[in-house]
Amino acid sequence: MAKQVKKRELGLGVRALLTNIESQTQEKKAEVLRELTHTVAMIPVSEIEVNPFQPRTEFDSEALNELAESLKVHGLIQPMTVRRLADKQYQLISGERRLRAAKIAGLQEVPAYIRLANDQEMIEMALVENIQRSDLNAIEVAITYQRLIDECSLTHENLSGRVGKARETVTNYLRLLKLPVEIQQGLKQGLISMGHARSLITLDDFLLQTSVYKEIVAKGLSVRATEALVRSYKHPDQKKGQKPKIGGDYLAVENNLKSFLGTKVQLKVKPNGSGQISIPFTSTEDLNRLLELIER
Repeated sequence: MAKQVKKRELGLGVRALLTNIESQTQEKKAEVLRELTHTVAMIPVSEIEVNPFQPRTEFDSEALNELAESLKVHGLIQPMTVRRLADKQYQLISGERRLRAAKIAGLQEVPAYIRLANDQEMIEMALVENIQRSDLNAIEVAITYQRLIDECSLTHENLSGRVGKARETVTNYLRLLKLPVEIQQGLKQGLISMGHARSLITLDDFLLQTSVYKEIVAKGLSVRATEALVRSYKHPDQKKGQKPKIGGDYLAVENNLKSFLGTKVQLKVKPNGSGQISIPFTSTEDLNRLLELIER
């Protein structure tokens, strides 16, 4: 598990490791690099510059704002990776989307792994060594896989060979990093399992994923029960062989309500145009959440 370094400890921790590294022996240097690879330091946002060779230049503003709101509540789970250029000067290697969202959220510091230039082989060896540990949770495994891809320029196929896992297994872990931060946090804390998370990934809507996650935790649902619940959200009108009874504009209204409320919504319409809207809730807290959304 990556060690968290508090700001006031930084001078005795990461900066001490970085001092005079070039003058150390190769063996000692390898030990220092291994330590840096597994250590997370809190770095001021103002000291990180964007990589000028970053191929990605377009970022969805709505998605960035959603991530920023999440960071205000839960913080940044997946650390960035930076390269040390000089004292108090770092260049971003991976995590520009997270850095942009952190700035929007007003964060002064962000967690980051620190890399030294021209040490890719040692970094790769250290990361592969780290992934073999048995005490890593699913999110930590996923973050390490992503670091190997970003920092060592590996494909999913190459990565699976390096870590001795099937390509499908590697891909399933990497997909966990696309889940909302709250769900990733729950996975780290053991509130849900990898099986629960894999079911949640199949839901396309961010709010719906979070709503179903809360229902899983509140009711203590098993993986099998979660899979059934997810199917009911994905195909609400196909239970017991029934076919959807609405279509066109009505179906669009139902889907918009589901997305807005972050929960299952059923719209029933009679031939004469009358009908009803059904919105279930799982607890008093969930009901209050729905009422606040509706009142807005």
